[in-house]
Amino acid sequence: MNKKSGLVLLFLTVLSFTAVAQQKADAVLGSWANPSAEDHILIYKKGNKYFGKLDWIKFPNDENGKPKTDKKNPDDALKSRPELGLELLKDFVFDGDDMYVDGNIYDPKNGKTYSCKMTLDGTKLKIRGYIGISLIGRTEVWTRIK
Repeated sequence: MNKKSGLVLLFLTVLSFTAVAQQKADAVLGSWANPSAEDHILIYKKGNKYFGKLDWIKFPNDENGKPKTDKKNPDDALKSRPELGLELLKDFVFDGDDMYVDGNIYDPKNGKTYSCKMTLDGTKLKIRGYIGISLIGRTEVWTRIK
């Protein structure tokens, strides 16, 4: 094997490891149900970050039969936006170990945004929302929708 062949082999090996790592990172993509199964969240990718939006609601309308809105949002200008399609997960980065970090999660039930990390475990996604450090927070387990 000459020097040129060795460099080509090294390049192809690095390229294949990169492709495998990307496939592992993208394993989180798709639809997930929250614990009550009343909401489905679609996780998608923009650039190299992961986001999630509310793409199905079991009870999409309020008591007046109108689509639910983000009425608990502290920003008055956002209170009239529909809950369906609302971006709940923002700016997650894959850390290489089945964990997505440095993101945040918005809770439309109380209008608050929390720091968040996600851990993928097969068909389960552990969502840990917290304030400050992850010890002070709450974990929900979402289930992949087939």
